Amino acid sequence: MLTDQSIYFSFKKTPELTERIEKIQKAADAYGFTLEKDYKKADIIVSMGDDGSFLQAVRKTKFREDCTYVGISTDAQPRLYCDFSVTDPDTIKKAVETNESIEVRRYPTLEVSVNGMSPLYCLNECSIRSSIIKTFVMDVYIDDLHFETFRGDGLVVSTPTGSTAYNKSINGAVVDPLLPCFQVSELASLNNNRYRTLGSSFILSNQRKLRLRIHEDGNDYPVIGLDNEAMSIQNIRTIDIALSHRTIKTVKLKNNSFWEKVKRSFLEN
Repeated sequence: MLTDQSIYFSFKKTPELTERIEKIQKAADAYGFTLEKDYKKADIIVSMGDDGSFLQAVRKTKFREDCTYVGISTDAQPRLYCDFSVTDPDTIKKAVETNESIEVRRYPTLEVSVNGMSPLYCLNECSIRSSIIKTFVMDVYIDDLHFETFRGDGLVVSTPTGSTAYNKSINGAVVDPLLPCFQVSELASLNNNRYRTLGSSFILSNQRKLRLRIHEDGNDYPVIGLDNEAMSIQNIRTIDIALSHRTIKTVKLKNNSFWEKVKRSFLEN
């Protein structure tokens, strides 16, 4: 059983959702969980909402490695990070009472450092986009190799679990999350006699380091997005990205694999 642990609920405080949360909190208390108001002290962090809510919960609780994250959808819509739904309380009850239907999965994160500053993390993707209606130029390095000089609207660097989000919408590959890797996809690259890029997404192993060096040509203030949150950093010179050793531990249903979610989300009516 998953009882005798402290639990913290992360959710957007709307009247309707607050009422639902209160019912779930009472049920959790009845099962022997300790309700915790400080996420730093919780053994389990429960996100209520959708995948965006889950990403925000992980970010606001500092990508903790010493706790377990659980995503509960507030509707019946299937989600990548939310294996449970408030519309199916029996599945939640079974998960609490027995470990037979659930397993723990660790999701990889990206480590991002801008201008050599302390690293930041993201679970889905890091996007680098022009902040004005003008292309910008970046030198792309893989380890110490100058791979290409990119000119266009930007790049999206995604984890395997983030490959079905922004990355997929720009024709990147869907990647099995069991593979320790990350993917780089282009946003409207310009290819001519002066600038030449690969023209397709490419996948790097967890042993590789990606460095992006911004050209100072009057458009060196790109917007950097970490999952669904934008960073406000001016005069960006370098961006270093790698697959982090930090992982996020989640509880998922055994009969709801990543590929079952992909099939349900994109191939079924």
